[in-house]
Amino acid sequence: MRKLENSELERKSVEDFKSSEKTSIIIVLDDIRSLHNIGSVFRTADAFLIEKIYLCGITATPPNKEIHKTALGATETVTWEHNTSVLEVIEKLKKEAVTTLAIEQVESAIFLQDFEVEKNKKYALVFGNEVHGVSQEAVALCDGCIEIPQLGTKHSLNISVSAGIVVWDLFQKMNWPK
Repeated sequence: MRKLENSELERKSVEDFKSSEKTSIIIVLDDIRSLHNIGSVFRTADAFLIEKIYLCGITATPPNKEIHKTALGATETVTWEHNTSVLEVIEKLKKEAVTTLAIEQVESAIFLQDFEVEKNKKYALVFGNEVHGVSQEAVALCDGCIEIPQLGTKHSLNISVSAGIVVWDLFQKMNWPK
């Protein structure tokens, strides 16, 4: 077994990324405090050709050197938009027939492994603040909630880890088997 060289990875150029067909997933970040978390989510979004990221509330926006440290250029590829109100973004997406899903621990949440995607639907995944999670108002506006099962003592994952887990799960459910 041999580790691949960077030149063998067939990386897309920024132009190729922008013109590529995107995965039918939108990420909504609400009041994310950590610039490193924001950058990590951008990098995950780049990896899976995510359609767009909405940065809401106090969530910082590019250009920002701390975001860049973890995004490694993904802020140049992934389309993003800032809005002060996550509620406005959720309402807008719902009007566009996007299924909005809070990633949160709530009554009647669907465990991630049990969530079934509809291949022709577009999904918006709403991730909340590192301390308080997705606000109750945003949860109430969403079409549903997904919970990542956790068995330990914390029942809490870092926002960028949660985004990676959920995006990968939905991505693979949307794309395999073809």
